[in-house]
Amino acid sequence: MQFIQLVISGIAQGCIYGLIALGFVLIYKATETVSFAQGELMMLGAFGGLGVMSFMGLPYWAAVLGAIAGMALFGMLLERLVIRPILGQPAFSIVMLTIGIGYVARGAITMIPGIGTETQALPVPYKDQVLNAGPLLLNVEQLVVIAATAVLSALLYALFRYSKVGIAMQAASQNQLAAYYMGIPVQRLNNLVWGLAAAVAAIAGLLLAPITFVHANMGFIGLKAFPAAVVGGFGSLPGALVGGLVIGTVESLSGFYLPEGFKDVAAYVVVLVMLMVRPNGLFGERLRKKV
Repeated sequence: MQFIQLVISGIAQGCIYGLIALGFVLIYKATETVSFAQGELMMLGAFGGLGVMSFMGLPYWAAVLGAIAGMALFGMLLERLVIRPILGQPAFSIVMLTIGIGYVARGAITMIPGIGTETQALPVPYKDQVLNAGPLLLNVEQLVVIAATAVLSALLYALFRYSKVGIAMQAASQNQLAAYYMGIPVQRLNNLVWGLAAAVAAIAGLLLAPITFVHANMGFIGLKAFPAAVVGGFGSLPGALVGGLVIGTVESLSGFYLPEGFKDVAAYVVVLVMLMVRPNGLFGERLRKKV
């Protein structure tokens, strides 16, 4: 039973990694750039939900919707004002820019008096609840994470499979120039992708907050989500989720069965093994270069 409990805990944590990794993959597929600010966007989403509940007095579900909508708008503004002017520059410049955005976001939160330097608890209606399932004791917070990730994955699948916007996003991710000549508004779609990635990061932050609390450094979890995207295959949306589940489960099991400290490096060990065995990731496309 202990093994099953650890697997469930690992799946819940892996769902968080997978949601953040989704942001990495969405932005990469749309713009062929990597945003290392996803962890900080997750942190801002958690603080947004906390602020709406604490200072505006709105109920939890209203705070969740408000934080997601606010972060989607923030992501779109970020793309329009900061990212778009530098597109076309060397990839290293964009990577450093997104790292800088993360540091600025973390510093801005830290400077807020009485909030930024403290660890806050997000008051959710299911806090500390436990569900008895025979010999298993299931943490409701973890079950909510798993259920919410499943629902969000289904919604994203429907978006990309059946909606015109989703199909246009897929076309633009394959070849932006060809999509532009076919009349697809590529810049507008890129803007929507950044908003969508920020909204998904906010959802991850709101799901993680009841488990680990809200604090300025919670965005560092993005360092574990990046290996999840690599393991799954950096261009694959399903791969991001699967990679997150792999990393989360390995971390959970290694933290219990292996020597202390291995849990902290387990994600990177998995990445090293994956790069040696399958460099393109579990769901990555094999690219052939003609010479």
